[in-house]
Amino acid sequence: MAPPFGIPSRTQSRTPTLRSRADASGPTRRSLLAGVAALGALGAAGCSRVATASSTDGGDLLERLRAAGVARLGIAGEIPFGYISTDGEMTGEAPELAKIIFKRLGVDRVQPVPSEFGSLIPGLKSQQFDIVAAGMYINPERCQEVIFSDPDYQMLDSFIVRKGNPLGLHDYKDVVEKRAKFATGTGYAEIGYAVEAGYKRGDILIVPDQVAGLNAVEAGRVDVFAGTALTTRLVVEKSTKAEATEPFKPIVDGKPHVDGGGFAFRPTETKLRDAFNVELHKMKRSGELFRVLEPFGFTKAEMTDLTAKELCGG
Repeated sequence: MAPPFGIPSRTQSRTPTLRSRADASGPTRRSLLAGVAALGALGAAGCSRVATASSTDGGDLLERLRAAGVARLGIAGEIPFGYISTDGEMTGEAPELAKIIFKRLGVDRVQPVPSEFGSLIPGLKSQQFDIVAAGMYINPERCQEVIFSDPDYQMLDSFIVRKGNPLGLHDYKDVVEKRAKFATGTGYAEIGYAVEAGYKRGDILIVPDQVAGLNAVEAGRVDVFAGTALTTRLVVEKSTKAEATEPFKPIVDGKPHVDGGGFAFRPTETKLRDAFNVELHKMKRSGELFRVLEPFGFTKAEMTDLTAKELCGG
């Protein structure tokens, strides 16, 4: 994935920064860029480190967060997963969900710590924040470094291509066979999917995010940018030169694959991860989870019963 950028849920009074799919106007490219730029400003104010890792069995981070009254969230500036809005507010499906769950766990507030997506796991492991709240895809490689909550959503891939899709690119096999110039984001799972399809890793153009990917397609520097189906359809809404392809399942180990995104924790903090999962599953059963995610463009088809264990490879 790509990473894998909340806004208020429908029960809150503040107007959502990111519109639902029913609002055809969508986010502007200027708002996308401004939100990413705001990350840097907030990052300068939030660069101190969190407390050292827990030494007790299962970790004591939850107790320490309750005492401190705040949990620090690593976010990566990707709409709609976790980002800073044009008015300087932390928003996105993952931070909004984290706000609700941490409140129910006895932690009054959350604080964003902006980072590049590829730096989120290193930042978590080096104590720069307490949890990654960036809609990060759960996969076996990442599961070797961190532990995950169960996914709060599932997602297919999609491409950004020029209007009319002149090369007829619908999956990674097409990209390889038609020798298309291919780009994706820093640390995105789509890198591995393209390589598995036969694309040479050294020929992939790596860009910071989906906005840069759109720019590269529009400028003709690449033929295609790969990302999640949700981010690609949002970022092209105002484009007159590019469009998003129909969502598709990448091939992993010879089989069609569905990704799921969740929250990452340090491996020592199993108590916090387990407590987080309890509240997450309550929200799934009640339907509250979908109500929180829907304003960010998620559909019921993107709700999931997948588990982290399944996505980590059993």
